[in-house]
Formats: sequence, structure tokens, C-alpha cells
Amino acid sequence: AMAAERAQAMATCTAPVNIAVIKYWGKRDTDLILPINSSLSVTLHQDQLKTTTTAAASRDFTEDRLWLNGKEADVGHPRVQACLREVRRLARKRRGGGEDTAAFSLSYKIHIASENNFPTAAGLASSAAGYACLVSALARLYGVEEELSEVARRGSGSACRSMFGGFVQWQRGERPDGTDSLALQVAPETHWPELRVLVLVVSGEKKPVGSTVGMQTSVETSPLLKHRAEVVVPERLAQMMRHIRERDFEGFGQLAMRDSNQFHATCLDTFPPIFYLTDLSRHIIALAHRYNAHHGHTKVAYTFDAGPNAVIFALADTVAEFVEVVRRSFPPATNGDQFVRGLPVGSAALSQELVAAVVTEPLPGAVQYILHTKPGPGPQLVDDPSQHLLGADGLP
Repeated sequence: AMAAERAQAMATCTAPVNIAVIKYWGKRDTDLILPINSSLSVTLHQDQLKTTTTAAASRDFTEDRLWLNGKEADVGHPRVQACLREVRRLARKRRGGGEDTAAFSLSYKIHIASENNFPTAAGLASSAAGYACLVSALARLYGVEEELSEVARRGSGSACRSMFGGFVQWQRGERPDGTDSLALQVAPETHWPELRVLVLVVSGEKKPVGSTVGMQTSVETSPLLKHRAEVVVPERLAQMMRHIRERDFEGFGQLAMRDSNQFHATCLDTFPPIFYLTDLSRHIIALAHRYNAHHGHTKVAYTFDAGPNAVIFALADTVAEFVEVVRRSFPPATNGDQFVRGLPVGSAALSQELVAAVVTEPLPGAVQYILHTKPGPGPQLVDDPSQHLLGADGLP
């Protein structure tokens, strides 16, 4: 049987970024990454934002190795190790008595290379895409097809939501071992074809307080967070699922904004307080409210994660006008032609009334660029061998 073992195997996957509209903030178990509340997110399309990961196993590798965006990184990171351990455990369980002789040995060392098609530091949930992609590639490599969102959760909580496309709920779960804390698809990306997403990138800087540390300080010190998790979120989650099912943008948008604001209020209620929103973030919030007020209903909705970049939801027929409003409010410093990236955006003429009511003092250069995208599918297998990030020698 030994002779039939493969000397080498390789698998490549891509995985998406997701944006929470009902926020996850706070763990009840920091080791297993179990949340204090359920959350709900929208998976973004991989044509605009994705991580690609190649995992290879070989008899010739002498140690596990990891490369992130071309630079060697610490493969011993506890969360990377947790994912590796879990996938290998599932593979052992699946192989049972080792009847699958065509498979490579589980004792082989592995090499992993991962790349983002967007700047890692831009505060665009790279850990969610990264760990979802790592787990997808490892699962493919080891021939595992189990419930993988639970494994991805061990890498980064929000990563479990990137294991599905469209609209995704991360169920809090009740069990102390975390076996019921997993992601479920609420609706596929095809469910709401008109929905669009604009990411306003205001800064590529690292956040002042990392999410991992920040959320645990909040758990320890914020009575508002406790109230949010126990009382507010369960009701909001049910409402949000209904708005999505009914494709009710007014309800969806208002609730997304309220939930984002409450999340940032819990950061402010943390002691010492955490500030993720900047003056510029607040300018964008005010702009969205002026724009909606001018139109008399909710046409755009903002949400902010643990950083200053704004994510704006809108329906397709609103995008061109609102992008022009952003361009007038934050005139691009130099990159006028590269100001809007991603899906094409049509041109729009603004009425004088709209400009007068909505565009106040312009702040030149404040928004670096706008990324136009939409909901998209979950992790994908890359079949084309030329797309592998590792060569036949197992190196980038």
C-alpha cells in the first residue's frame, strides 16, 4: 500500500470578504472563538475582493511553511495551527482505517501561500477571507467535506461567514464545545440582484486597537455591549432576515445603519474607550443622512467595521448619482481616473437642489477611492494549475 501513496498534492481555492450588517463583537470563549451574539453578513463578490490560497503537501518538505502576499510568515500562529489541526483531524476521521491508498500521508509537511487582490491593511476584513480560504484549500487538499464553517471560525470568527455566498448568519450556538456555533446561508447572492456595495476607502492604516483585543476589553467593561448581545441583537437578527427575504431596502438599510451605530457606541462605552470612526467617517455618515433626507427615503445605508472605511449599500439605480455626490463632497486629489474601481459606474448629473442640500464643504483627497461591488458566491476551487501560487518545487 505504501508504494501507492502520492509523493505530492496541491490544491488552490479563492474565498470572499464579508461585511456584517448585524455586528459580531465579543467572544464568550476566546480559545474556541464563540461569540456572545449571532451576526449576519453579506458576502462580497470575488471579482473585486478575494483571497487566493494554495496548499501543498509533499514527502520532500522538511517543515510546514507559510507565505502571505509573497513574504514568509509565521506558520506557528496559534490560529493557523488550530485550522490545520482541525482539518487533519477530520481527514484522519474520514480515512478511518486508511483505506484510501491513493492519498498522500497525513504526516507530510505542508506549504501554504496566500494572496489578496486588495491591500491587506485597508481594513477590508482580510482575516475573514484569509482563514476561509485557508480552510477551503486545506479541506480540498486533505479530501475533507464536512461542516467547514466551524473550522474556519477557529481561525477568525467572521471567517465562518465567508464560507458561504450571499447573505449569511453566524449562529451564536449554545454548546460550550462550539459544535453548534456555525454559519448558515440565509439567501444566495442571486436572491437580491439589484443590491450594490460601495466601499469608501479612506485610509489604509492599521487600526488603533486590533479587533481581538478591542472586543474582549468591551466584553469586560461595557454594560451596553451586554445589553446589546442579550436584548437588542436577537430581535434585530430576526428583523434583518425578514428584510432580506422581502428585499426591503428601506428596512434593511435603516437597520444596518442603526446596528453599525450601536456597535460603535459599545466601543465608546468600552473603558478605556475605543475610537474606530474618524472625523471623516462621521462626515460620510452625515452625508448619507442628508442624501436620504433629500430623497425622502433610505437610498443609501452605511456600515462601519472596526476601522474608518465606510461600506455603503444601495440599489443599482442609486449608485451613479451617489458616487457623483461622493466625488463632489470628497474631490479626488490626483487619481481622478482611478477614483472609482470595480464594477462600472455610469455618469450622473446632479440637480442644483440636490447639490445645495447634500454637498456641504468639500474635503479634497479625503476618500482615496471607491470600490463598487455586489454580493457574490462563497469559496471557489481553482482548477487551472497555472493559477497555483506554489510551483512544482513547493515554493512561491
